[in-house]
Formats: sequence, C-alpha cells, structure tokens
Amino acid sequence: MSEPFAFFRGDRQQQPGVADRLPPPLSSQLRQPARYLVEEGLRDACNVALLLGQPLLLTGEPGTGKSRFAHALAWEFGLGEPLVHEVKSTSVARDLFYHYDALRRFQDIQSGLAAADAPASRYLTINALGQAILRSLAPADLPAALAGLTEGGAPRRSVVLVDEVDKAPRDFANDLLNELENLYFRLPELGDLKLQADPQRLPLLVLTSNSERDLPDAFLRRCVYYHIAFPDRQRLEQIVALQLPDFPAESALTRDAIGLFLELREPRNRLRKKPASAELLLWLLTLRRLLGSSADATGLKVAEHHAIVLRSLSGLIKTADDRDQAQRVVNQWLAG
Repeated sequence: MSEPFAFFRGDRQQQPGVADRLPPPLSSQLRQPARYLVEEGLRDACNVALLLGQPLLLTGEPGTGKSRFAHALAWEFGLGEPLVHEVKSTSVARDLFYHYDALRRFQDIQSGLAAADAPASRYLTINALGQAILRSLAPADLPAALAGLTEGGAPRRSVVLVDEVDKAPRDFANDLLNELENLYFRLPELGDLKLQADPQRLPLLVLTSNSERDLPDAFLRRCVYYHIAFPDRQRLEQIVALQLPDFPAESALTRDAIGLFLELREPRNRLRKKPASAELLLWLLTLRRLLGSSADATGLKVAEHHAIVLRSLSGLIKTADDRDQAQRVVNQWLAG
C-alpha cells in the first residue's frame, strides 16, 4: 500500500509547491446546515422558544452540534448566516451589542487625527445582537448618529448565536437580564440612546453552554432550555448517513468506525477526554481518504488497515494522558 499521509514528509527535504496543491479541508464537508439532524425534543424546545420570544439555551457535550443548530435554524427560515458572538473569559454584557474604542479616540485626539468633539459613532462597532436589533428596524427609524454603522436594506429578522455563554464571568449573564428579555440596548456614548428591536421582527437567539459553570437562576428563567444528549449507536448512524451521504450506514467501514468510537467512550476505558460525535465524522472522512472506498466492504479489522487506524487516532484522542490507553483499547479491539 502506498504511503497514505502524502503531504508533509518530515524528511528534511523541501517540497516547493506542495502547499499550493493541498486539497480543501475535509471539515468543510460538515458545514451544510441542510444536513443537520434535529431530534424531536430539540425541535419542540425551539418551537416553544419561538412562541414565547425567548432565547433557546442549549447544553451538551462539546461536539454534539449545539452551535451548528443555530446555522440549521437560520437556513430553514432563509435568514442567511447567523450573527455570531463568541463569548470569552473577559467578555462583558456590552460586548454582545457593541464595542466603543475609547483608547483609539484618546490617541486620535492626542495625535491630532481627530478633534475633541469628533463624533463618538466613529469609534463604535456594532456587534452581533446589536446588529440584529438594528436589522429589525426600518431605516427611517434609525438615528442619524448611526449612519454608516448599519447594513442598510429592508428590515428583517436575524438568528443570533451566543456561543459558550458559560465562559464569561458570572456578571455577564446577570447584566443581560433586562436586555435579553426586552431586546434593547443603550449607547451611553451617544447620549444614552436606546435601541429596541421591532416586536414584529425580534431576533431569534440561540445560546450554548458547555456547563463549565452554573448560570444564574434569573438568567435561566428568561430562557427555554434543552440538553442535547450524546447520541446512541442508532442515532450516530443516522447522523453519519445525513452528514456523510457517501458513507452507507450498513458499510463495514461505518459499522467498524462507530463500534471503535463507542468502545473508546466506554467508562471502563477511563479516557479523560472522550471523543465527540463531531470528531467521529471528521475521523470517518480521514479514514475514507486514507483507506479508499474499498474499506466500505472490508472494514477496519483487515490486517493492513491497523497501522492507519492507529496513525489517525490524533483525530479522536486529544490529550497526552489518553494516548497510551487509547492505543491499548484500539489494539485490543482490532484483534477481537
């Protein structure tokens, strides 16, 4: 069998032009919202959130599709890509709506690039939920001070993804209570200007959390909640069939890959970081690239496939502590 890892060789020899011939990343095949498998409970929770006009808060293991759901929701409603705010450990509530660069304004004034009375709007950036609120308003309803800061066009709804809200300090959620409930924000830099979403075009909010810390009760009260459980084998097969239509669920490759994946997740194997369903999909794409379509008929337990399975484990195992144990599990499973 020819060398399957055909790009980087690590042999201290240059390969000019190889980087220009690298294929598109395999992960791009998993970014099609039309292929997202929505479970019944998630569908119902989403509809409750839409009826109540409340944010939908999703929890679940990393890699179970919490963030991708926002893309599926926006796609089904024909609303384009969701507006995304990725929460950081330093995030404050205001960051969800806008950013005011006071330091740049000070430097411009000190250097003579701007007058002391330069409009504050020059230093404003409207962020995800702020943009969604402005999008909901007719252009005639927007104050002149925001000229150039909005996208323009006809008013419309938006889907907003607030990703990993549990990363932020506890005050982040507490400071958003009224704003999330009433979908407005204020701009103190523009005379405490208040901007509130049009009730007929309220943004659709999807919040995600990995449950790294508890969220305040008052915050939870303002959300519709759903936990995406880790899928069982049957559901994993359905996810693979939808996300990877070239991988028949009944093929030997799919069957063996899911079997080994679930074996690695077994509590008795004591992996500190269990592989996620998103990593299973990427690993399957890698195996197909390395083994070819013949593996659909032969599976992973063919002797000449063992080395490739072990060499591709870096797609599933993400900590040094788990590496040796995972190799033992794989060797035992392949020999079974």
